[in-house]
Amino acid sequence: MFSFIARIGDSFLYMIRDQGRMGIFLLSALRGIFARPFRFREVVRQIRIIGADSVWVIFFTALFTGMVLGLQGYYTLRKFGSEGLLGSAVALSLIRELGPVLTALMVIGRAGSAMCAEIGIMRNSEQLDALECMAVDPFRYLITPKFLATIISIPILTQFFNIIGIVGGYIAGVILLGVNPGAFHSGIEQSVVNLDINLGIVKSFVFALLVVWICTGKGYFVNILRNAGFGAEGVSRATTNAVVVSSISVLIWDYLITAIML
Repeated sequence: MFSFIARIGDSFLYMIRDQGRMGIFLLSALRGIFARPFRFREVVRQIRIIGADSVWVIFFTALFTGMVLGLQGYYTLRKFGSEGLLGSAVALSLIRELGPVLTALMVIGRAGSAMCAEIGIMRNSEQLDALECMAVDPFRYLITPKFLATIISIPILTQFFNIIGIVGGYIAGVILLGVNPGAFHSGIEQSVVNLDINLGIVKSFVFALLVVWICTGKGYFVNILRNAGFGAEGVSRATTNAVVVSSISVLIWDYLITAIML
């Protein structure tokens, strides 16, 4: 009985310490934005790795998501004789929810896991300790460029996702199923308002911060994570943990932001 209570207390204390570490990590990474000299080239390189290299993944995900929405929406709306509202249904679903969420999840799988593994390997191989020994701030040198690049890339990728998704909905609904193209366009124009666009933009920025914060933080603290292990096993477990936690965080904050702004 006492050992069970002790384990509960130990887990609670670990959670509090972990939240404190991650909070200090976030503040240190944001502070690195204002440190000089500013590493502009590294930020651009990270934008290419995180953003530009994710374009094709986002393209195919958005295209077929939009086509599925067009297909499902058509057969649902046809039961009520409202096929003309297909454009509205596709656009609102993408701009409000699916665009920001799926973009963040795709970036987590393609770039977030890589960021966590890269930093975790650097921690295990003592490269981060070597930077500190040379009086080089690892946050300004390594973490902050990833923060800036992710916060810039994910909102842009989200808008790209929305556009391609609407095109996919148009292909499925208008070209393949014969919905009136004028009704499709007018439905988008009449239903999508600034609140919907702002909601998607706010979500994309919040998700970007969550993704880069959790993925880089799990890699940075790989050697002190519970049940992480050592060496390659520790990095693999930390990467898995980062992907799971960041994905769940995106879904939780998706609900919270929607509840607050709607």
